[in-house]
Amino acid sequence: MIVVADAGPLHYLVLVGAVDVLPTLYSRVLVPETVAGELQDANTPPAVRAWIAQPPHWCEIRPDPPSDPALGFLDAGEHAAIMLALSVNADRLLIDEQAGRAEAERRHLLVTGTLGVLAEAHRARLLDFEVALAQLRQTNFYVSADLVARVRRRLSSGT
Repeated sequence: MIVVADAGPLHYLVLVGAVDVLPTLYSRVLVPETVAGELQDANTPPAVRAWIAQPPHWCEIRPDPPSDPALGFLDAGEHAAIMLALSVNADRLLIDEQAGRAEAERRHLLVTGTLGVLAEAHRARLLDFEVALAQLRQTNFYVSADLVARVRRRLSSGT
């Protein structure tokens, strides 16, 4: 399974110590150069900057694909991630931002975000969802109570 990752999920998975679930869940993780650059920004937490400065072998940094002017309303990383996912026919796009998710879905990409990755890792017995969620809440990650409740319901029902 090939996934393309935007900055948000990588950022938060690194911060909660769960980024290493990605190669187990997905065979290939592709990251556009623009997203890698966002993760190296001076305002990014040092742990995230250190991770992307020496990415693991399973994290493939790829050149940004040609842009699409219709995506000009998105930030550069979201734009590049959507275009890379489309260009490689990715199985999934890892993205958190609502506008980017909506546009990716309009373009028929399957999307999941940080919470979805944590839930999938929980189902695969790679981590405990509640522990990871508690760690995520120690960051500046915003997640609605409604979304957390929906994910918990899906986990408890096994779907």
